[in-house]
Amino acid sequence: MRLLSLRAGRLAVDIAPFAGGSITRFTAGESIDVLRPASAGAIASGTSSNASCYPLVPFSNRIANGRLAVDGADIVLEPNWPGVRHPMHGDGWARAWDVERHDAHGAELAYTHDGCAGWPFRYRARQSFRLEDDCFVVGMSIENLESRAVPAGIGLHPFFTRDADSELACRTRGVWRTDGEVLPTERIDVPPEWDFSASRPVDNVVLDNCFDGWDGHAMVTWPSRKLRLDLTATEPFRHLVIYIPEGSRYFCVEPVSHASGAVGRSLLAVGATLAGDIVFRLSNL
Repeated sequence: MRLLSLRAGRLAVDIAPFAGGSITRFTAGESIDVLRPASAGAIASGTSSNASCYPLVPFSNRIANGRLAVDGADIVLEPNWPGVRHPMHGDGWARAWDVERHDAHGAELAYTHDGCAGWPFRYRARQSFRLEDDCFVVGMSIENLESRAVPAGIGLHPFFTRDADSELACRTRGVWRTDGEVLPTERIDVPPEWDFSASRPVDNVVLDNCFDGWDGHAMVTWPSRKLRLDLTATEPFRHLVIYIPEGSRYFCVEPVSHASGAVGRSLLAVGATLAGDIVFRLSNL
């Protein structure tokens, strides 16, 4: 169970291929944690549910009651997350990934799903990690290995460290309200209390919702640390899940390719690949 360590300039990233292909630490400068660090126990668990950041493949968030309609057939998926009765976040977070390449500044991982357990369709997912001075780039892709078009999505789930003065800025158009089990109920225009078009503190907001119409840019600032992070994402990441749990010392800004629960409407053609990049760029305030 060997961690892969990347170093460039003031940035350092550790990756655990054996624990869901997850990032277990991301620091800047003198051990300033950009993402929540994973504990030794979390790393040893073999999954990435308590990591610093993990991949979302082949879907993001929850599928209500595990029911997925594909080509007129109703497929039922089993629960896969402790304490949650709806399948959540796909397979990648709970599987070991193969290391295809690794050096001091980058790594490439792959996970091939055989369709026998969990998600019923075969696919190959890849992650690439590249570290430069003040810039960390994560590439993600999923390739359809089936002989027909099937649902497929990708996303990234980073847990940013949260101070009392941490702020978030992002532009979105709509958001899904949710019920008590965090299942989407209706799409509405973004209300003022959830509007981050101007940078504002996250500490007085509680959210676990999927936004759409995202322009692919978000900004996180830590004024007391004099640190700013610009998060940018290419197509297909035009949805954003914002998770700000009450009382926790982290918050999440998750670029994803589809709305929560809607992966069934995101079909990937035979042999096709869905891919995109997410960039974390750090600067001083």
